[in-house]
Amino acid sequence: MKVDYNKVTSITLDFLISVAGKDNVFTDKDKLLPYSSDETEDLVYQPEVVVRPDSVEKISAILSHCNLNKIPVTTRGAGTGLSGGALPVMGGVVLSLEKLNRIIKIDERNLQATVEPGLINYVFQEEVKKLGLFYPPDPASWGSCSLGGNIAHSSGGPKAVKYGTTRDYVLNLEVVLANGDVIWTGANTLKYSTGYNLTHLMVGSEGTLGIVTKIVFKLIPLPKHDLLMLVPFNSAVKACESVGAVFRNGITPSAMEFMEKDAIDWSAKFSGELNFEIKPQWQALLLIELDGNNMDVLMQDCEKISEIMQLHESDEVLFADSAEQKNALWKIRRKVGEAVKSNSVYKEEDTVVPRAELPELLNGVKEIGKKYGFQSVCYGHAGDGNLHVNIIKGDLSDKTWEEDLPKGITEIFQLCKKLGGTISGEHGIGLVQQKYMPIIFPEHQLNLMRNIKKVFDPNEILNPGKIFGN
Repeated sequence: MKVDYNKVTSITLDFLISVAGKDNVFTDKDKLLPYSSDETEDLVYQPEVVVRPDSVEKISAILSHCNLNKIPVTTRGAGTGLSGGALPVMGGVVLSLEKLNRIIKIDERNLQATVEPGLINYVFQEEVKKLGLFYPPDPASWGSCSLGGNIAHSSGGPKAVKYGTTRDYVLNLEVVLANGDVIWTGANTLKYSTGYNLTHLMVGSEGTLGIVTKIVFKLIPLPKHDLLMLVPFNSAVKACESVGAVFRNGITPSAMEFMEKDAIDWSAKFSGELNFEIKPQWQALLLIELDGNNMDVLMQDCEKISEIMQLHESDEVLFADSAEQKNALWKIRRKVGEAVKSNSVYKEEDTVVPRAELPELLNGVKEIGKKYGFQSVCYGHAGDGNLHVNIIKGDLSDKTWEEDLPKGITEIFQLCKKLGGTISGEHGIGLVQQKYMPIIFPEHQLNLMRNIKKVFDPNEILNPGKIFGN
């Protein structure tokens, strides 16, 4: 059912200024532009106003006003999302959390930290490391993405294979609801069995149920050692086949990343970090990290992994000998997405399947590409079956891109479902993937989710047009 939203009036502008201050309310086109897009393709949706509150009380007042006046509100973190989740598709208010960026407390006794959502992931990681502690979730954009955005999508990253995603580290959340009410979703405890788990419901809800204003994270001790291996293959499918074998042999790497040849070439040129020769016959690389506190055990696991890789027809296994080499290799991996974007118009699909099905998924993606005439550059978190499929426009006509490509994407997602997977592992649904939701969920299940949304947000002002549309 379509919702009739109201425009931002001078009364609302005066109210926002009275709450957040004139310097934190923008209406000029030049100042609105940076808040009109994120990292999703080339989509642009301009809000009517941007407001930057710096406290939960101000956010509560703003939401109460917008809810009473049926003005849409799109919450924004750092704008690094890849599914259009922070795009103000209905205009209205963009509520930026950039000023809520503090570490409130690091509780070393209980291995917890309380932070605000605008805090950058990398900044947080570096601060807890100084205390010998570790917050594992590390998306590729960790140097610029905010923790609130990570909450919105339950972001993962390379270390999810061993340590889990953002969801696994959230103990409790302070949330402002659509009507301005402020709640805590749970308790600062490792166990929770007290009614419905609203914390886990909020994580991954993409700003459609409430606005997170404080986060209580679980921390763990920082591992003392890590080793990094680079494993080349002449066959991308063989590289994928080797992944499951490592886990079946009782080894759990702290990261296990897959990059096919084009991804390596493009990223190496883009980052300027290539410090090894890419042989012409190589079709894929695995980047495998092991971490822990016993170097002897890590070395034994590396030897075992090398044996497994050779059984799957790998080329010579390479080891990063220094921190500089490790950083260079990780930079190549983390820059793949930017490198692809710099080369061509593209669409990125965030497919995920049980890890043993990864070879069949990769094969299927390539066959579907041949059928519809598109090139794909694939990379991702092989250890947890999460394959990022970047579809390149290249020389495709606009007509083919707009009319035929969605058919190919539909077939990719149908294959994911057939293999026991789904259409997003960590990027979320947002704006661009919502039309594919019926591939995964029957209508009665989608209605159940829509009804949950209505309970939290009866006027549907929070991030409208996302996940299910309007």
